[in-house]
Amino acid sequence: MNLIARDELKAKLDRGDEFRLVCALSEWAYQAKHIPGSLHISNPQQGMAMLDKSDEIVVYCSDPNCPSSKFAYHMLTSNGYENVRRYEGGILDWEKAGYPVEGVWSEAGTEADATK
Repeated sequence: MNLIARDELKAKLDRGDEFRLVCALSEWAYQAKHIPGSLHISNPQQGMAMLDKSDEIVVYCSDPNCPSSKFAYHMLTSNGYENVRRYEGGILDWEKAGYPVEGVWSEAGTEADATK
């Protein structure tokens, strides 16, 4: 599995590199919080329709033990997507580093906001 480290991912985002960052979590988890600039893909068929095989793609989920990004990585690579990497640390590692997140439960949001 081809991995990308947190700091390399952050640098790519800061530079504005052209790539597709894919959150492989559920719609609810994505709405709660995700890395800014992330796409949410609900299922493999939607992913194949939204992503081009020539795209550079980074997939992530919640943490190293979460199977969603592993599944997304394998689905993409087994279908001919050659430039796929997995951010193993996921949203938990990203937040632990103090990097920004978006969503209802981002730093500015609260659990009360999520129930509105």
